[in-house]
Amino acid sequence: MERKLIAIDLDGTTLNAESQLSAKTKHVLTQAREAGHIVSIVTGRPNRISANFYDELHLDGPMINFNGSLGHIPHQQWSDEYQYTFNKEVAFDLLAHREELGINMIAAEGKNLFLAVRDQPVEVGFFPSVLQSNQILNQKTLTENPTSLTVAVDRSHQEHLLSYLRHNFSDEVDAAPWGGPNAVVELGVKGVQKATGVDFLAHQYHVDRKNIIAFGDEHNDTAMIDYAGWGVAMQNATPAIKGLAQDVTSLDNDHDGLATYLQDYLKLAE
Repeated sequence: MERKLIAIDLDGTTLNAESQLSAKTKHVLTQAREAGHIVSIVTGRPNRISANFYDELHLDGPMINFNGSLGHIPHQQWSDEYQYTFNKEVAFDLLAHREELGINMIAAEGKNLFLAVRDQPVEVGFFPSVLQSNQILNQKTLTENPTSLTVAVDRSHQEHLLSYLRHNFSDEVDAAPWGGPNAVVELGVKGVQKATGVDFLAHQYHVDRKNIIAFGDEHNDTAMIDYAGWGVAMQNATPAIKGLAQDVTSLDNDHDGLATYLQDYLKLAE
Protein backbone atom coordinates (compact mmCIF):
# COMPACT_ATOMS: atom_id res chain seq x y z
CA MET A 1 0.00 0.00 0.00
CA GLU A 2 1.23 3.50 -0.81
CA ARG A 3 2.36 5.59 2.13
CA LYS A 4 -0.56 7.50 3.64
CA LEU A 5 -0.61 10.79 5.50
CA ILE A 6 -3.16 10.34 8.29
CA ALA A 7 -4.41 13.70 9.58
CA ILE A 8 -6.21 13.36 12.90
CA ASP A 9 -8.37 15.85 14.74
CA LEU A 10 -8.21 15.49 18.54
CA ASP A 11 -11.47 16.39 20.30
CA GLY A 12 -14.43 14.21 19.34
CA THR A 13 -12.22 12.18 17.01
CA THR A 14 -8.95 10.72 18.34
CA LEU A 15 -9.81 11.51 21.96
CA ASN A 16 -12.71 9.91 23.83
CA ALA A 17 -15.33 11.85 25.78
CA GLU A 18 -12.90 12.10 28.71
CA SER A 19 -10.38 13.79 26.39
CA GLN A 20 -8.06 10.79 26.59
CA LEU A 21 -6.29 8.48 24.18
CA SER A 22 -7.44 4.89 24.60
CA ALA A 23 -4.93 2.03 24.67
CA LYS A 24 -6.31 0.77 21.35
CA THR A 25 -5.96 4.19 19.71
CA LYS A 26 -2.33 4.42 20.78
CA HIS A 27 -1.65 0.86 19.61
CA VAL A 28 -3.22 1.29 16.17
CA LEU A 29 -1.58 4.67 15.47
CA THR A 30 1.77 3.13 16.42
CA GLN A 31 1.05 0.18 14.11
CA ALA A 32 0.22 2.58 11.29
CA ARG A 33 3.54 4.39 11.71
CA GLU A 34 5.45 1.10 11.91
CA ALA A 35 3.80 0.16 8.60
CA GLY A 36 5.36 3.29 7.06
CA HIS A 37 2.43 5.70 7.24
CA ILE A 38 2.60 9.23 8.66
CA VAL A 39 0.40 10.28 11.57
CA SER A 40 -0.12 14.01 12.16
CA ILE A 41 -2.25 15.82 14.71
CA VAL A 42 -4.27 18.64 13.10
CA THR A 43 -6.26 20.37 15.82
CA GLY A 44 -8.02 23.57 16.75
CA ARG A 45 -6.36 23.34 20.14
CA PRO A 46 -3.42 25.53 21.11
CA ASN A 47 -0.06 23.78 21.25
CA ARG A 48 0.07 24.14 25.05
CA ILE A 49 -2.77 21.63 25.44
CA SER A 50 -1.99 19.19 22.68
CA ALA A 51 1.76 18.50 23.02
CA ASN A 52 0.90 15.97 25.75
CA PHE A 53 -1.03 13.86 23.22
CA TYR A 54 1.77 14.27 20.67
CA ASP A 55 4.20 12.90 23.27
CA GLU A 56 1.86 10.10 24.32
CA LEU A 57 1.69 8.95 20.69
CA HIS A 58 5.50 9.24 20.36
CA LEU A 59 5.15 11.38 17.25
CA ASP A 60 8.21 13.12 15.83
CA GLY A 61 6.96 15.13 12.84
CA PRO A 62 5.18 18.47 12.65
CA MET A 63 1.95 19.16 14.54
CA ILE A 64 -0.71 21.60 13.32
CA ASN A 65 -2.47 23.76 15.93
CA PHE A 66 -5.00 26.61 15.98
CA ASN A 67 -6.95 25.15 13.03
CA GLY A 68 -4.02 25.46 10.62
CA SER A 69 -2.45 28.69 11.85
CA LEU A 70 0.59 27.08 13.51
CA GLY A 71 2.79 24.33 12.11
CA HIS A 72 5.73 23.30 14.29
CA ILE A 73 7.65 20.42 15.81
CA PRO A 74 7.07 20.42 19.58
CA HIS A 75 10.08 20.77 21.90
CA GLN A 76 12.49 21.92 19.21
CA GLN A 77 13.51 24.77 16.94
CA TRP A 78 12.54 23.94 13.39
CA SER A 79 13.46 26.04 10.36
CA ASP A 80 10.23 25.25 8.47
CA GLU A 81 7.93 26.28 11.32
CA TYR A 82 5.17 28.74 10.40
CA GLN A 83 2.65 30.82 12.30
CA TYR A 84 -0.11 33.06 10.94
CA THR A 85 -1.08 36.06 13.04
CA PHE A 86 -3.48 39.00 12.73
CA ASN A 87 -3.36 42.57 13.96
CA LYS A 88 -3.54 42.92 17.74
CA GLU A 89 -5.77 45.99 17.19
CA VAL A 90 -8.65 43.52 16.73
CA ALA A 91 -8.14 42.40 20.33
CA PHE A 92 -7.89 45.99 21.56
CA ASP A 93 -11.12 46.89 19.77
CA LEU A 94 -12.99 43.98 21.37
CA LEU A 95 -11.58 44.92 24.78
CA ALA A 96 -12.89 48.45 24.31
CA HIS A 97 -16.37 47.18 23.35
CA ARG A 98 -16.66 44.35 25.86
CA GLU A 99 -19.80 45.57 27.56
CA GLU A 100 -21.90 46.40 24.53
CA LEU A 101 -20.92 43.09 22.89
CA GLY A 102 -21.77 41.04 25.99
CA ILE A 103 -18.26 39.61 26.20
CA ASN A 104 -17.43 37.58 29.33
CA MET A 105 -13.94 36.50 28.37
CA ILE A 106 -11.29 37.14 25.74
CA ALA A 107 -8.15 35.05 25.37
CA ALA A 108 -5.34 35.98 22.99
CA GLU A 109 -3.07 33.10 22.04
CA GLY A 110 -0.13 32.10 19.91
CA LYS A 111 2.67 29.56 20.06
CA ASN A 112 4.25 31.29 23.05
CA LEU A 113 1.37 33.59 23.93
CA PHE A 114 -1.44 33.21 26.43
CA LEU A 115 -3.23 36.25 27.82
CA ALA A 116 -6.84 36.46 28.95
CA VAL A 117 -9.33 38.68 30.67
CA ARG A 118 -12.71 37.76 32.08
CA ASP A 119 -15.46 39.40 34.04
CA GLN A 120 -16.88 36.21 35.46
CA PRO A 121 -15.77 32.59 35.61
CA VAL A 122 -16.38 30.96 32.25
CA GLU A 123 -16.57 27.19 32.11
CA VAL A 124 -14.59 26.73 28.94
CA GLY A 125 -12.45 23.64 29.17
CA PHE A 126 -9.27 24.99 27.66
CA PHE A 127 -8.56 27.86 30.03
CA PRO A 128 -6.88 28.00 33.43
CA SER A 129 -9.44 28.55 36.18
CA VAL A 130 -7.15 31.09 37.83
CA LEU A 131 -5.17 33.60 35.78
CA GLN A 132 -1.69 34.60 36.96
CA SER A 133 -1.00 38.32 37.08
CA ASN A 134 1.29 37.99 34.06
CA GLN A 135 -1.54 36.40 32.06
CA ILE A 136 -3.94 39.36 32.13
CA LEU A 137 -4.84 40.67 28.69
CA ASN A 138 -4.75 44.42 28.21
CA GLN A 139 -3.27 47.15 25.99
CA LYS A 140 0.12 46.91 27.73
CA THR A 141 0.58 43.15 27.97
CA LEU A 142 -0.39 42.25 24.40
CA THR A 143 2.77 43.26 22.59
CA GLU A 144 2.64 40.77 19.70
CA ASN A 145 0.01 39.90 17.13
CA PRO A 146 -2.12 36.91 18.16
CA THR A 147 -2.70 33.71 16.21
CA SER A 148 -6.09 33.20 17.80
CA LEU A 149 -8.66 35.10 19.85
CA THR A 150 -11.24 33.13 21.76
CA VAL A 151 -14.24 35.16 22.88
CA ALA A 152 -16.96 33.93 25.25
CA VAL A 153 -20.23 35.86 25.17
CA ASP A 154 -23.69 35.61 26.62
CA ARG A 155 -25.62 33.26 24.33
CA SER A 156 -28.06 36.07 23.50
CA HIS A 157 -25.16 38.20 22.21
CA GLN A 158 -23.46 35.65 19.97
CA GLU A 159 -25.15 36.70 16.72
CA HIS A 160 -24.51 40.36 17.50
CA LEU A 161 -20.80 39.64 18.06
CA LEU A 162 -20.57 37.68 14.81
CA SER A 163 -22.18 40.47 12.81
CA TYR A 164 -19.96 43.07 14.53
CA LEU A 165 -16.87 41.07 13.52
CA ARG A 166 -18.14 40.61 9.95
CA HIS A 167 -18.86 44.32 9.67
CA ASN A 168 -15.54 45.52 11.10
CA PHE A 169 -12.90 42.87 10.54
CA SER A 170 -14.06 40.48 7.81
CA ASP A 171 -11.04 41.27 5.64
CA GLU A 172 -8.63 40.31 8.46
CA VAL A 173 -10.18 37.44 10.41
CA ASP A 174 -12.57 34.54 10.10
CA ALA A 175 -14.86 34.10 13.10
CA ALA A 176 -16.32 30.68 13.86
CA PRO A 177 -18.63 29.70 16.70
CA TRP A 178 -17.56 26.59 18.60
CA GLY A 179 -19.78 23.56 18.59
CA GLY A 180 -20.98 22.48 22.00
CA PRO A 181 -22.69 24.14 24.94
CA ASN A 182 -20.63 27.33 25.23
CA ALA A 183 -21.31 30.56 23.36
CA VAL A 184 -17.72 30.85 22.21
CA VAL A 185 -16.46 32.47 19.02
CA GLU A 186 -12.94 31.83 17.79
CA LEU A 187 -11.07 34.26 15.55
CA GLY A 188 -8.27 33.21 13.24
CA VAL A 189 -6.45 34.65 10.25
CA LYS A 190 -8.75 35.04 7.26
CA GLY A 191 -8.67 32.06 4.90
CA VAL A 192 -6.50 29.88 7.12
CA GLN A 193 -8.10 26.53 7.95
CA LYS A 194 -7.05 23.02 8.86
CA ALA A 195 -6.58 22.32 5.14
CA THR A 196 -3.80 24.96 5.19
CA GLY A 197 -1.93 22.79 7.66
CA VAL A 198 -2.65 19.54 5.84
CA ASP A 199 -1.42 21.04 2.56
CA PHE A 200 1.78 22.10 4.36
CA LEU A 201 2.25 18.54 5.71
CA ALA A 202 1.62 17.03 2.27
CA HIS A 203 4.41 19.16 0.82
CA GLN A 204 6.75 18.36 3.72
CA TYR A 205 6.26 14.63 3.25
CA HIS A 206 5.79 14.64 -0.55
CA VAL A 207 2.43 12.92 -0.29
CA ASP A 208 -0.22 13.33 -3.01
CA ARG A 209 -3.67 14.46 -1.95
CA LYS A 210 -5.11 11.09 -2.98
CA ASN A 211 -2.95 9.50 -0.25
CA ILE A 212 -4.20 11.76 2.53
CA ILE A 213 -6.73 10.35 5.00
CA ALA A 214 -8.34 12.89 7.33
CA PHE A 215 -10.58 12.17 10.33
CA GLY A 216 -12.88 14.77 11.88
CA ASP A 217 -16.22 15.44 13.52
CA GLU A 218 -16.95 19.18 13.67
CA HIS A 219 -17.37 22.33 11.59
CA ASN A 220 -13.67 23.24 11.87
CA ASP A 221 -12.78 19.97 10.11
CA THR A 222 -14.73 20.89 6.98
CA ALA A 223 -11.85 22.18 4.85
CA MET A 224 -9.56 19.33 5.89
CA ILE A 225 -12.12 16.61 5.13
CA ASP A 226 -12.78 18.30 1.79
CA TYR A 227 -9.06 18.61 0.97
CA ALA A 228 -8.09 15.03 1.81
CA GLY A 229 -8.27 12.34 -0.84
CA TRP A 230 -10.14 10.22 1.68
CA GLY A 231 -12.13 12.17 4.26
CA VAL A 232 -13.60 10.15 7.11
CA ALA A 233 -16.30 11.47 9.42
CA MET A 234 -16.70 10.06 12.90
CA GLN A 235 -19.96 8.30 13.78
CA ASN A 236 -20.52 11.19 16.23
CA ALA A 237 -19.80 13.86 13.58
CA THR A 238 -22.21 16.61 12.58
CA PRO A 239 -24.54 15.80 9.67
CA ALA A 240 -22.68 18.33 7.48
CA ILE A 241 -19.33 16.60 8.03
CA LYS A 242 -20.89 13.19 7.37
CA GLY A 243 -22.36 14.52 4.15
CA LEU A 244 -18.99 15.82 2.98
CA ALA A 245 -16.85 12.80 3.90
CA GLN A 246 -16.12 9.80 1.68
CA ASP A 247 -16.87 7.46 4.58
CA VAL A 248 -18.13 7.38 8.16
CA THR A 249 -16.68 5.28 10.99
CA SER A 250 -19.03 2.58 12.27
CA LEU A 251 -18.17 3.44 15.89
CA ASP A 252 -17.97 6.80 17.67
CA ASN A 253 -15.01 8.43 19.43
CA ASP A 254 -15.94 6.78 22.72
CA HIS A 255 -15.67 3.29 21.19
CA ASP A 256 -12.38 3.51 19.27
CA GLY A 257 -14.05 4.52 16.02
CA LEU A 258 -10.89 5.96 14.49
CA ALA A 259 -8.65 3.06 15.56
CA THR A 260 -11.08 0.40 14.37
CA TYR A 261 -11.53 2.13 11.03
CA LEU A 262 -7.78 2.55 10.45
CA GLN A 263 -7.04 -1.05 11.38
CA ASP A 264 -9.43 -2.18 8.70
CA TYR A 265 -8.54 0.45 6.09
CA LEU A 266 -4.77 -0.03 6.38
CA LYS A 267 -5.15 -3.80 6.84
CA LEU A 268 -3.23 -3.77 10.10
CA ALA A 269 -3.10 -6.94 12.22
CA GLU A 270 -5.59 -7.15 15.08
